[in-house]
Amino acid sequence: MKIAVIGQSLFGQEVYCHLRKEGHEVVGVFTVPDKDGKADPLGLEAEKDGVPVFKFPRWRTKGQALPDVVAKYQALGAELNVLPFCSQFIPMEIINAPCHGSIIYHPSLLPRHRGASAINWTLIHGDKKGGFSIFWADDGLDTGDLLLQKECEVLPDDTVSSLYNRFLFPEGVKGMVQAVRLIAEGRAPRLPQPEEGATYEGIQKKETAKKLTFFNSTLNTVGLVPEGEALPIPGAHRPGLVTKDGLVLFGNDDRMLLVKNIQLEDGKMILASHFFKGADSSVLELTEAELVTAEAVRSAWKRILPNILEVEDSTDFFKSGAASVDVVRLVEEVKELCDGLELENEDVYMATTFRDFIQLLVRKLRGDDKESECVIDYVEKEANRLTIKMPHQLFIGGAFVDAEGDKTYETINPTDGSAICQVSLAQVSDVDKAVAAAKDAFENGLWGKISARDRGRLLYRLADLMEQHQEELATIEALDAGAVYTLALKTHVGMSIQTFRYFAGWCDKIQGSTIPINHARPNRNLSLTRKEPIGVCGIVIPWNYPLMMLSWKTAACLAAGNTVVIKPAQVTPLTALKFAELTLKAGIPKGVINILPGSGSLVGQRLSDHPDVRKIGFTGSTEVGKHIMKSCALSNVKKVSLELGGKSPLIIFADCDLSKAVQMGMSSVFFNKGENCIAAGRLFVEDSIHDQFVQKVVEEVRKMKIGNPLDRDTTHGPQNHQAHLRKLIEYCQRGVKEGATLVCGGNQVPRPGFFFEPTVFTDVEDHMFIAKEESFGPIMIISRFANGDVDTVLSRANATEFGLASGVFTKDINKALYVSDKLQAGTVFVNTYNKTDVAAPFGGFKQSGFGKDLGEAALNEYLRVKTVTFEY
Repeated sequence: MKIAVIGQSLFGQEVYCHLRKEGHEVVGVFTVPDKDGKADPLGLEAEKDGVPVFKFPRWRTKGQALPDVVAKYQALGAELNVLPFCSQFIPMEIINAPCHGSIIYHPSLLPRHRGASAINWTLIHGDKKGGFSIFWADDGLDTGDLLLQKECEVLPDDTVSSLYNRFLFPEGVKGMVQAVRLIAEGRAPRLPQPEEGATYEGIQKKETAKKLTFFNSTLNTVGLVPEGEALPIPGAHRPGLVTKDGLVLFGNDDRMLLVKNIQLEDGKMILASHFFKGADSSVLELTEAELVTAEAVRSAWKRILPNILEVEDSTDFFKSGAASVDVVRLVEEVKELCDGLELENEDVYMATTFRDFIQLLVRKLRGDDKESECVIDYVEKEANRLTIKMPHQLFIGGAFVDAEGDKTYETINPTDGSAICQVSLAQVSDVDKAVAAAKDAFENGLWGKISARDRGRLLYRLADLMEQHQEELATIEALDAGAVYTLALKTHVGMSIQTFRYFAGWCDKIQGSTIPINHARPNRNLSLTRKEPIGVCGIVIPWNYPLMMLSWKTAACLAAGNTVVIKPAQVTPLTALKFAELTLKAGIPKGVINILPGSGSLVGQRLSDHPDVRKIGFTGSTEVGKHIMKSCALSNVKKVSLELGGKSPLIIFADCDLSKAVQMGMSSVFFNKGENCIAAGRLFVEDSIHDQFVQKVVEEVRKMKIGNPLDRDTTHGPQNHQAHLRKLIEYCQRGVKEGATLVCGGNQVPRPGFFFEPTVFTDVEDHMFIAKEESFGPIMIISRFANGDVDTVLSRANATEFGLASGVFTKDINKALYVSDKLQAGTVFVNTYNKTDVAAPFGGFKQSGFGKDLGEAALNEYLRVKTVTFEY
């Protein structure tokens, strides 16, 4: 058949191509004129094939078809007009000219949704079924006889794009080709459209509409419980709600749209949460000093708006020609004029006239604009000659809140076994709320809009606040985790501060690269990469270093620009919650950081399963790590990094500095009460120095002071919690039962609390349980190896499924290099141990996990790389 294709777009292009493949002769293509120098895809494709292409700006004038247009069309001799997608009005002289007439594609199940925007109305009306119709054109609006229809289910999450791309485009192309085939075969039906069920939704004209423009909107705000004042909306499924978070609108399916900002018809922007309040009716009377400031700001407006002769109170910043760059300039000018007052760009958009801007500025200078401060229900304790104030609720969306159902649990002081306080116990619904808050902060909040340098400035400020509160944080670590205070001050808290400062410096140094690629001649190409934040991250941290492990992961996560939901260990939640308080003081935007004390099986599992969480960072046992990895894969293929169990070998050769080896050997096992992921799980001591080494170690162990972790002379505090203490007792009992020699320790200390004696085992053989399994406590496992047998001891050291850390002591540099090369571990210490640094990457091999904390490498765990390729 000879066919004229009348239409445009990729859809028209695809129909055209398929018709040619079917063997039809396309005698001409009629499409829209070029726009901004760019031709429509349908016309471009036809020109390549040498098919005549016509680009009439109009087909008729004053209701009459243009004679020259009709003549050009008739000269082609088309037997059928195919209109796959056409935005122009085609005269009936053209429609009726071919012997087979004209067929048109329409993206609805006619007679429903006649007219424009049919796909939109399918979704707006909440139709359960969608689809398309191909009909014979007549002089009505989408009223012609039906030739073919196909339908599909409208899914709950469908958008215009998803419905079009999934069904209406691909199946519509096939449908048009099928319709032409039926016509060619003489089998095409003509079924009159029923008038029953017919609908027509016209395009609303501006003069009949009340114009409100929505900004910063979020669809399907999971976890949001709408509480607010009803806003009747004519024709809506149910009234909207003006809440403290914004305006909530409901779809026919009861899904919610949360609107943060509304622009009124006069151009004024207001917070949607203030919809019923309107503008502040109370006008501030300015003091003499404030009047001077106002005039200085007026002069700044004059400098920024050179086309304005005089800045009146009614002068509108944007209507006077200001652009986005001028917003930044005004914010900076105000900062200089007002002693460092920091406005947000959004403030300028919310107060566009000079009068409103000055009122806003003065309110900020007076401190009257501030939202009510976050209410914190502290638990107060007198400890360490300080009054310690500890939050104990969940931290979600910048507020401390109770858990669903007011669920709580006791957190225990391991020094005496007493309850410190009741802590909110997060439920699955709380996880959903926290993830929703983090997602909103990432997609719509200030966090994603500020510059990387400003993000770094906030993290520096947070580090400074942690330093100001370091004694309080270290005291909480001692109370809640049993950490020796002096160690907590230096390591638990001190390294946390260093970590945030280190990654704060990285914020504005995250960058991609340009890549030379082959050119698509005669054109040229440029390829570049961008490093982007992943989105909402879940971080699950252990109980041995509650604040430090939080900092290692969270600092890198935030520096990369993500938002986060943190699950601290259930037994040690208090420093994480104190940290949450400091993030508020630092000015970290609401929702960026959320903290949920609770069980791993509930909170950790929901984070791993949640479809809106895009990354999980976990430190803990290998068993749980494997389960998390599986959940991340099955849910939405989350990115995951795991720092898991260890059984780190430490090899001590006879040619070492023995005094240093003893000192560092002690630290490798007993540091932080042995609750240390890289603790030396097994020491291999060369035979010739074995007995001397053991003797010196036992002497040093007997000097260790076991006691209250807040006492300055204590070197060994209580184990973290009672269940762990029981595990250590059982571990030692099994070692003795299997034939290892218990040199010292192995028992609970007879005093209140969860104290365990520093323990030393010798004569440990490779097959024994204690030789293979991690104790995670103050238990030194010593095995001999034959003099000079380097390769055998290396084989024994590597005969483990773990590979977190390792160490070697020797004065022989060649031996040190050889051994460090052969040891299968993520970290190898040579003539030292436990020497971690914020700049050095940390992570394991084998079943000790994958991914890195610390150093530049840690950033990559929280970034994704996007490749962008240009042709020019």
